[in-house]
Formats: sequence, C-alpha cells, structure tokens
Amino acid sequence: MPLEYRLAVAGDIPALETLIPLSARALQVGYYSAEQIEGAIGTVFGVDSQLIEDGTYFVAVAEGRIVGCGGWSKRKSLYGGDRGKKEKDPLRDPATEPAMIRAFFVHPEFARRGIGRRLMELAESAALAAGFRGIEIVATLAGEPLYVGFKYDVVERFDLVLANRALMPVVRLRKSPAPSP
Repeated sequence: MPLEYRLAVAGDIPALETLIPLSARALQVGYYSAEQIEGAIGTVFGVDSQLIEDGTYFVAVAEGRIVGCGGWSKRKSLYGGDRGKKEKDPLRDPATEPAMIRAFFVHPEFARRGIGRRLMELAESAALAAGFRGIEIVATLAGEPLYVGFKYDVVERFDLVLANRALMPVVRLRKSPAPSP
C-alpha cells in the first residue's frame, strides 16, 4: 500500500481530531494509565492548528485517509493542542533557539511501518532548511525510542500536570545537527 506524505491543510483538522485520540489511546498504553491518557487528550494530545497554518505539519495518507501526522514548530510552545493554549504563540529565533519537533501520531493499524521515521525525516529537514541550528522535543515515554534512534540526547525528565490533575512523565530531548557545508 503506497503512502503519500504532504503538508497538512486546514481541511485535514477533522481527520486529525479523530486520529490523535485513537492513536494515543492505543499506542500510549503500557507507558501511561488510562487516567493519564484521557487527561492528555485535547490539551497535550490535540491538534495545534498553528502548525498547519505555519506550514510545518505533515500528514501520511494511505488509501485516501490520514494515517499519521507530525511536524516541527518555529513557535515557543513546547507541546500541546489548541485547547491547551492560553496566549499567543510567539516565534523562536532560529539563531539562538531550537526548533521543536511536535505532535507525532500514527493510526494503530499502521504502527511500526516507518511512518513516524519518515515524518521525522521530513520535519528535521524542514527545520534545518528554515535555519534552525538545533532541535528539541518534549516526548512521551512511548516516543522516546524513536527520537533516541535519531540521535537525540535526553536533557531532562519531568511531569506535566494534565487537565484532570493527573501527572504525566515526559522527556525532553535535544539534537544539535552538524552545520551544513
């Protein structure tokens, strides 16, 4: 089955609003409790329309439906969807601040097929092409192995306080790519 990768558009938001909770509920199990997953859906695990508007969010399409998504951000937000934001999201300075890898989700039926890896390649390439010298991620425990495989280093571990007041352990990772020749 061929996969198509493209930039997300505003018309993709309803499909993403379906995909993200489905992915989180299936693929975060074993790393987080049901209470943590449900507390994260909508705020931490949710659509960030600013990424789509900025042209920094990609989707993987198979059989006419979105089966994966992920991207990068030039904004200050570290994670989260529209419902988790309370204020304007200012831009980062590519000369002094890292880009952020953001919001990776894969449909459970398409997991472990290289979709996350390809989305990472697209996101990293685009962030570097935009002039960023480093890249960071605030990752779930489920996502950590993917990012470590991309040579990201663990910087810190901390807990997010979720909408339902549950705590969700996450990991911040960083990569400083070699300068282009």
